[in-house]
Amino acid sequence: MTIGDVEASSGDVVRILANRLFGAAYTIDPISDGVVWHYRLSRAVVAACAGGGLALCGVVLQALLRNPLAEPYLLGISAGASTGAVLVIILGFSIGGLGLSGGAFLGAASAFGFVAILARGAGSGVDRVILAGIAGAQLFNAATSFIVTTSADAEQTRGVMFWLLGSLGGVRWPDTWVAVPVLALGLAYCLSKARALDAFAFGDEAAASLGIEVSSLRTGLFAVTALLTAAVVSIVGAVGFVGLVVPHATRFLVGPRHERLIPASVLAGAVFLIVADILSRTMISGQVLPIGVVTAMVGAPAFAIILWRTRRRV
Repeated sequence: MTIGDVEASSGDVVRILANRLFGAAYTIDPISDGVVWHYRLSRAVVAACAGGGLALCGVVLQALLRNPLAEPYLLGISAGASTGAVLVIILGFSIGGLGLSGGAFLGAASAFGFVAILARGAGSGVDRVILAGIAGAQLFNAATSFIVTTSADAEQTRGVMFWLLGSLGGVRWPDTWVAVPVLALGLAYCLSKARALDAFAFGDEAAASLGIEVSSLRTGLFAVTALLTAAVVSIVGAVGFVGLVVPHATRFLVGPRHERLIPASVLAGAVFLIVADILSRTMISGQVLPIGVVTAMVGAPAFAIILWRTRRRV
């Protein structure tokens, strides 16, 4: 909250928080107060929720598919959510009165359904899900581009394309009413299934032999990842590589057991995206980069390293 074009010392931040949260009466410059409270703090909270949610999705998908490359971006879920959100933004569609979030969720669910059908038709093997996800991502990205180029004016096109690369520029406190509850519910549900996720490491048959309802649990966890991805995309756009890089880094630190891996990954994802947002605002003076550009700078090399390490299995 101290970093940005408008100067705000740590003491100013403490006094602003005391005024806002506890009704203190410190004298604070109104501009600094507005920037810190309405802009930087709300932005940091949403960034933390988005990073934690994407990291959680990566942990779950990598466990369910037993593939180290699985994450919402690669499986096409982010692309589908983007298509649904763009339909709402440009064409004004509304899904059940939920607006942008509803459109993003329907798009995410449609994308994952398409990937599941395509992967099943391609034959057995969890690696085929990744290939199907890449195909699904390309299809929904093409659909998004078609909608933008045929239905949006120049101003809408510029705004949507910047948003699709990930942007926290328009985030304010009302967005936390979506981000915080969705992350809290998703985290609680996934933590309750931590032991079952451990069992998936040995395969579906091993999990079933331990009394786990494999089909229903898989459906529930996939639904949670779709909901989390849709919530993130509807607020900040499609941010790639967080769900891929963070779980691997956290697994190296805390081990593979999901009762530790899940909360650690959520925390690490939150910190990672907050830092990425700070870098997006400070790397180039007077210009804000899309946050997806920053995450890709870290994620693309990490993806190459992971791919190299798993080359014998993929």
